Amino acid sequence: MLGVEGIEIRIGPRLLLDETSFTLNAGDKIGLVGRNGAGKTTLMKALAGETLLEKGRLYSTGTIGYLPQDPRSVDLELPAFERVLSGRGLSELRRELAAVTQHMSSSDLVIAERATRDYGELEHRFSALGGYSAEAEAEAICVSLGLEPRLFHRPLGNLSGGQRRRVELARILFSNAETLLLDEPTNHLDADSIQWLKGYLRSYKGSLILISHDVELLREVVNRVAYLDANSSKLEMYQMRYDLYIKARAQSEARSKKERERSEGEIQRLSLQANKMRGSSAKRARKAKVLDARAEKLESSIEEIRSKDKVAKLKFPEPRHCGRTPLEGVTLSKTYGSLEVFIGVDLAIDRGSKVLILGLNGAGKTTLLKVLAGVEVPDTGEIRLGTGAMVGYYAQEHETLDHEDTVFHFIRSKAPVDMQDKDLRSILGSFLFDSEMMNQKIGTLSGGEKTRLALAALVTTGANVLLLDEPTNNLDPISREQVLEALRRYKGSVVLVTHDPGAARALDPERVVLMPDGEEDLMSESYYDLISLS
Repeated sequence: MLGVEGIEIRIGPRLLLDETSFTLNAGDKIGLVGRNGAGKTTLMKALAGETLLEKGRLYSTGTIGYLPQDPRSVDLELPAFERVLSGRGLSELRRELAAVTQHMSSSDLVIAERATRDYGELEHRFSALGGYSAEAEAEAICVSLGLEPRLFHRPLGNLSGGQRRRVELARILFSNAETLLLDEPTNHLDADSIQWLKGYLRSYKGSLILISHDVELLREVVNRVAYLDANSSKLEMYQMRYDLYIKARAQSEARSKKERERSEGEIQRLSLQANKMRGSSAKRARKAKVLDARAEKLESSIEEIRSKDKVAKLKFPEPRHCGRTPLEGVTLSKTYGSLEVFIGVDLAIDRGSKVLILGLNGAGKTTLLKVLAGVEVPDTGEIRLGTGAMVGYYAQEHETLDHEDTVFHFIRSKAPVDMQDKDLRSILGSFLFDSEMMNQKIGTLSGGEKTRLALAALVTTGANVLLLDEPTNNLDPISREQVLEALRRYKGSVVLVTHDPGAARALDPERVVLMPDGEEDLMSESYYDLISLS
């Protein structure tokens, strides 16, 4: 069981969640929904005990398994399968068993005898946690999530971002926690893995809170919905499945619209009445002033709702003029230790061209973008920039964002020195960063807000080649459509990595590059079918 009592969550002056109480019992599967920036991820961190509550209390019985939206800082030398086994503490026990096994053959009888006693105790604990059958269970979960056995013994640092994300999800599912807190668990999963995850969560006996923009996942898994209203900072609980919640929300919004229309009518009536009374007498003038005050109060409440309901009108930069081929990669190769990610890849990005990078998880898509962006150095080959080329890079894990930096300072550091602060504030405003958020630390932003900030940074550069790695991850449906519309309008060159077929269709690419071989082909309908499988 997990519960909160009278909690309040703030980030600086921003109130994300007003005094709220609820209980999560065994079998409850709650979909936590709300627009980007409403505070869903911040609430999830609080429930996981990773942030201190300024007000109220959190109480729980049993174990909690938490999958955060952003990657955790872990030992990158740790083998992937060891990380999964650590979900039940088996990884540490295996290492201890290996150590005492060595000591059991010691020529020192005292050491050997102590090791024999320790081995019996450790083996008992190992068996109590499931032992070798648990290892088989962990392997089955990994394979179901698309992690091939050949990856099990590779260090985490040699895996792609998508593969590490799958390792973390496998670790949480393997942990047998009584409560799961999952923040966007389908990010980086292919269609088969998502289908398996739906079945796993449907049959899961514990309690669950799930944040996801995958509507089908919410439909099939959750039995309650918690809506975090960014306007009121309230958590509204719906004791129903997702489809019924959508109908209930539509009815609630229709009522709110009628109330707003009534308020607007009342404002007009009060204003007309006040205007008739002006100038007649001191008494009538005082009454007109009272009517004006009532009208202003109603107007301010409506304006506050309107401003919070705004949608970002995203616009990628008007590209600077450049030569015919602004970016080339010649015989590019990249390896990590003994792992060959790709070898001998040739790529030419023409002015205004749209290119989709396609391949299975771990095929080197993200690594290729990093090499093209100059973030990683190729082991062989070179990057050639054409005349007037300016490259803008969007990283899927938001690696380009300094979590200790503030929103405004970050955008200032990315902008040309001659760009005025007022212009930067205007750009941030168009991406829905208000004045209160300018000095907010980037680490406190939601995943969707980090996405908007990274895209805003691209806007300031005037880049003519955009390298975009999963730009629609963590976005709510409205923000996602805004990003895709910006892609449709952009006149510069784009190289895109995505698991989102809608993003690929919005880009309408002329060419596809198949990784890890780097083979090029003209885009065709059959490749769209492969995107969700990659």
